[in-house]
Parts: sequence; structure tokens; C-alpha cells
Amino acid sequence: MKFFIDTADVNEIREATALGLIDGVTTNPSLVAKTGRKYLDVVREICELVDGPISAEVLATDYDGMLREALAWHEVHANVVVKLPLTLDGLKVTRQCANKGIATNVTLCFSANQALLAAKAGATYISPFVGRLDDVSEEGMDLIAKIVAVYRNYDFDTQVLVASVRHPVHVLQSALLGADVCTIPFKVIEQLVKHPLTDAGLAKFVEDSKKIPR
Repeated sequence: MKFFIDTADVNEIREATALGLIDGVTTNPSLVAKTGRKYLDVVREICELVDGPISAEVLATDYDGMLREALAWHEVHANVVVKLPLTLDGLKVTRQCANKGIATNVTLCFSANQALLAAKAGATYISPFVGRLDDVSEEGMDLIAKIVAVYRNYDFDTQVLVASVRHPVHVLQSALLGADVCTIPFKVIEQLVKHPLTDAGLAKFVEDSKKIPR
């Protein structure tokens, strides 16, 4: 499973890439707004830091506006993946991008039917939001299982990109279900390495090493 980092903070991206575990980056308007910077400037800097897919979202909601922004994002860098909302106009733009060889990430997916439509439209990635489903008392990972099963039934090329990840269990469940990608906030990436037995074992090794003759 590929690991993307879900952030627009270039300092977090630098730290994550230093680990050698990051395959790509996802951004969205909410994340970019936290930086206080222009979206284009943020994406250009990320493109210099990460050699992998970098999702940049259109801000328009109408067909013409989304298509115009999609074409503009495509010109920014070869690694930019155009992020489009899962609406009828968004799907129409997804098809236009697929016809032009432009990679897309269809976002705000909350049902298997939506994911099926995105795959038929030619999406490169589909982004189901598991954490937001959990927030409304639905089981977000059940959606991942359904999408993975549907896509395997018909050999769709669209990759399942698990989004709205809240904790390490989401990452593990995504891997067990066979998701292609998990996009993870930096704080969750840090949590993945943590285990109390690792900490205790390391402390014991350090303490015992002091007893070794020098």
C-alpha cells in the first residue's frame, strides 16, 4: 500500500519525506487555508519536495470552471493530480481529463455507488472519507471493503485512496482490505511507529548496555 501525506504544510512534508516512506501528497482548500499562502505557491513548492503524485483541488463547482482549473493545474507540473468533487459536473470533467491523459483524484466519496461512477468516468484515484463517515455513526471502513470488492469485480484501473484518516487503526484496516493508497496526516504517521513494548524494550537495552564493560 502506498502512503501519501495529507497536508499543505511543507515543513511536515520535509519531515515525512526524510523518513523515505512517502509516495505522494494530498492537499485540499481547508489545509491550504491554514498556511495563509496562495494555493499555487504551496503546490509548486511541494512539487519540488516530492517526486510523486500531488493532488491539487479545483475551487470552482461548475463544469466550465472546473475544466478550466483542471487544465491549469495540469500545466503546473507533471506530478499534479487534479482533485475533483464527486458531483455530476465533477464526473464530466473527470471524463474530459481522462480523455486528455490528465490524472484525477475524485474526492468526497461516501458511497460505493459514487465510487462506481467515478471509476466509469475514468478517475485515477477515488477518495472515500472514512473518518467523516465514522463521525456520523457509520462504519467508514465498510465503505472501503465495498469499493475494493466492486473494483476487483470489474478490474477497474481506479485506485482506492483512503482519506479522512484519523488514527493508526484506519491505516491497518486499509492495508488489510487491499486499498491502494492511504493518505495520512503527519500526526498519524508519527503514531504508526509507536508501541509501548518498543519503548520499554529500548529502555531496557539502553540500561543493560551500561553494564557492558568498556
